[in-house]
Amino acid sequence: MSTAVRISHKLVDDARVISKVENRSVTGQIEYWAKIGKIAEENPTMSFQLIKEILFGLEELDSGKGIEYNFG
Repeated sequence: MSTAVRISHKLVDDARVISKVENRSVTGQIEYWAKIGKIAEENPTMSFQLIKEILFGLEELDSGKGIEYNFG
């Protein structure tokens, strides 16, 4: 379910530019930024790159493309 939220025109304009590069909708781009920001706030010691790699790995697992890692 979606909810209408007021955000600045500047944020929407910035998202419009980046969304074209990233092949996302404007809404999808803002949701992506919010998701990354939430994760970063909850895990302040993690870098942006590490967050992206973890999200990528989780998506691989959800898609059935993950490979089990065997220690040793």
